[in-house]
Amino acid sequence: MAAAIPWSSPSGALCRQLLLTLMLLTLACDACEKFTLHVPSKLDAEKFIGRVNLKECFNSANLIHSSDPDFRILEDGSVYTTNAILLSSEKRSFTIFLSNAENQEKKIVVVLEHQTKALKKRHSKEKVLRRAKRRWAPIPCSVQENSLGPFPLFLQQIQSDTAQNYTVYYSIRGPGVDREPTNLFYVERDTGNLYCTRPVDREQYESFELIAFATTPDGYTPELPLTLVIKIEDENDNYPIFTETTYTLTVVENCRVGSTVGQVCATDKDEPDTMHTRLKYSIIEQIPASPTLFSMHPSTGVITTTSFQLDREVIDRYQLKIKVQDMDGQYFGLQTTATCIINIEDVNDNLPTFTRTSYVTSVVENIIDVEILRVTVEDKDLINTANWRANYTIFKGNENGNFKIVTDPKTNEGVLCVVKALNYEERQQVVLQIDVVNEAPYSKEATALRSATSTATVTVNVENQNEGPECSPLVQTVRIKEDAPVGTQSDGYKAYDPETRSSSGIRYKKLNDPKGWVSVDENSGSITIFTSLDREAEAVRNSIYNVTILASDKDGRSCTGILGIILEDVNDNGPFIPKQTVIICKTTMSSAKIVAVDPDEPIHGPPFDFKLDSASDSNLQRMWELRKINDTAAHLFYQNDLPFGLYKVPIRVTDRQGQSKVTSVDVVLCDCVTESDCTDYRSPQTGNRQVKLGTWAILAILLGIALLFSILFALVCGASGRGKQQKTFPDDLAQQNLIVSNTEAPGDDKVYAANEFTSHTVGSSAQAVCGTMGSGVKTGGQETIEMVKGGQQTLESCQGAGHQHTLESCKGGGHHTLDSCRGGQVDVENCRYAYSEWQSFTQPRLGEKVQLCNQNDDYNPVQEYVLTYSYEGKGSVAGSVGCCSERQEDDGLEFLDHLEPKFRTLAETCIKR
Repeated sequence: MAAAIPWSSPSGALCRQLLLTLMLLTLACDACEKFTLHVPSKLDAEKFIGRVNLKECFNSANLIHSSDPDFRILEDGSVYTTNAILLSSEKRSFTIFLSNAENQEKKIVVVLEHQTKALKKRHSKEKVLRRAKRRWAPIPCSVQENSLGPFPLFLQQIQSDTAQNYTVYYSIRGPGVDREPTNLFYVERDTGNLYCTRPVDREQYESFELIAFATTPDGYTPELPLTLVIKIEDENDNYPIFTETTYTLTVVENCRVGSTVGQVCATDKDEPDTMHTRLKYSIIEQIPASPTLFSMHPSTGVITTTSFQLDREVIDRYQLKIKVQDMDGQYFGLQTTATCIINIEDVNDNLPTFTRTSYVTSVVENIIDVEILRVTVEDKDLINTANWRANYTIFKGNENGNFKIVTDPKTNEGVLCVVKALNYEERQQVVLQIDVVNEAPYSKEATALRSATSTATVTVNVENQNEGPECSPLVQTVRIKEDAPVGTQSDGYKAYDPETRSSSGIRYKKLNDPKGWVSVDENSGSITIFTSLDREAEAVRNSIYNVTILASDKDGRSCTGILGIILEDVNDNGPFIPKQTVIICKTTMSSAKIVAVDPDEPIHGPPFDFKLDSASDSNLQRMWELRKINDTAAHLFYQNDLPFGLYKVPIRVTDRQGQSKVTSVDVVLCDCVTESDCTDYRSPQTGNRQVKLGTWAILAILLGIALLFSILFALVCGASGRGKQQKTFPDDLAQQNLIVSNTEAPGDDKVYAANEFTSHTVGSSAQAVCGTMGSGVKTGGQETIEMVKGGQQTLESCQGAGHQHTLESCKGGGHHTLDSCRGGQVDVENCRYAYSEWQSFTQPRLGEKVQLCNQNDDYNPVQEYVLTYSYEGKGSVAGSVGCCSERQEDDGLEFLDHLEPKFRTLAETCIKR
């Protein structure tokens, strides 16, 4: 590796000189002259900022590219902005890259400077491009609306600087040329003079945006399309117009000065924000003219009040003639008029006043719901409004509530009525003070001006009337013991003459006596017991027996009252048992609850004493037992050895006073789970059949029939083999199996126990395979039987080779092979289990299958349930029908399809789901 040459040595200086020379040569090859353009600090988009001479740098360039996307370079070197640019610094530069087909590349650096700095650098040797004012630029142009011409009307000339080098043709497009309104503008092709052909309405077209083009005869476009906007100058040719020809406004009377009544509005189609649309509002005339009550804001058109003298009761409506004028109301402005109607809204500023301050009227005593007087008022407010409608009040004199006053909605009068009868003997004259107000509250102004209410006095004279007897109080009572003897007399009902306050001359008569227990004395009204009284009778309510009495005088005037006879209780009823039939389900119940009641009062009622009345049957004490629960109930227990049936048990119940009564209760001992299962019964004493089998009872019978059928089937199959050999079965197991024989010749009788319990082979000392055999295939083949629990045994048939028998054991865990049908040795696991294990396995599964039979859609059990029976120590010779629930294949059980419908239901229950 060569040692580095220090830059400070003579050799280093020579290297620096050579490197600088190489860089200059490289730049001379790749870089062209640098251009400086003087521009303002803010440049708009699509704006021409100068031209760079590309030919001097690279004459054969066919690809032009700018390093800054904010600038676009045309083929002639023209530089345009693509976006709006704000020069934040004094200078900004970008590079123009030029390349040709041979991949030769040159670049030009363009520097943008503020125009203020350009004046200071005129002495610079760099070439400076100066922009002259160009003719191809947007020139403001306008046309007066509704111009009178002459037409065509010259507007302006558009001209391009490129016309100095080319022959240029000018053309325009856009609205007003080739779009509606067509042919409104045109341009001379050679001169660029722009003309308008006819008048224009500014309200229809505010301006036109045209596109101008400059092209050479051969189709070359040396200039970009020019956007030319022609504005239509507005003329005051439209009248201001009110939004409505007639305005209807409302203001309340007596309102404050300056209150807003409403606002009017007008529009003008002329150009907005000009004198042509500056509107001024004013009131020309008011009807009635005096006094002047309203003013209008000249700019907004808001109408307000100038006086508080608005009184609806004097004038309820005003009419204004209003004007609107443009040019800010100057005399030469255009104007329009309209009408404004102002309605004065009523307030409650007038109180109702009575037309008379005192009234006199009369009424006959004992008369109600009668009109006795009408009072009138005056009110200047608007009729049939809340400000006019009156509310009357009896302010004084009606402390007893004899009168009421209401308003007649049609006439606004106060109607005075009697609602509670007056009594001449108590009061001959009543003086009432009546006030009146309006429904609506009074305005503050009205309250300050006058009193708040108006008052009138009404004197009511009460006229005497010859009255009949008075039944007061309406209900009168007497007390009699219910065991009072017939003929007992007691005070009765008393009426009196209201004028004399005496009962003399009044006659009494019985109108209603539900049981006919009493008679009424015509002169005194006293009563006499006509027959025995019973406090517990249906006509007595709360120990009171009501008798209706009619009292009348000699003139036939009458009144009606009620005599309530209060019957005092005596202990004349013994307690009894209302529920005289009870059901005891022996499987779930050990007793029945007996409840007694006593219709007498509690003092003659509980606590009760319960006893068996054994006078008619001496065996009752041995069969039944009563144990008291509380003061009114006891439990009735039965002896365990009593058979099912109906029993009559007489029970004597005694109250606290020693009064007793014997009730014969029908007790049903039933084989059921709930009382609803025991619908009918029979009596063991008479033997009369009164039993109706329920669903579960029928199912139990079907199960029994199925077991019996299995036993008979096993016996028949066993007899076909070796009838002389004695069949032995274990005494401590329940052999719940189906015995299937499918042989056509005598063979050994085999019994297979379910659930891995021991079974015996007749004539052999070996233990048989544990399991239940299903129906076999008679013509040979393989027999497959599913047991309760899976395992696999193989039995070689004695009826010809190839007959293979396969059994799934009750409880898998070994493969068992039986070599011969006649006493062959069997390799089997120990299948002997206790009865408790057998029951714990089979009972829940059988219960689940059977209980599913009668469940509803919600899986709730019905009223029938599975009954559990005690094991009596000896099993059945038939196998368990539970094997059916584990069948998964067709094992030749077609014979079940030909059984009766009830047994078919049992078979469907056992199908595995």
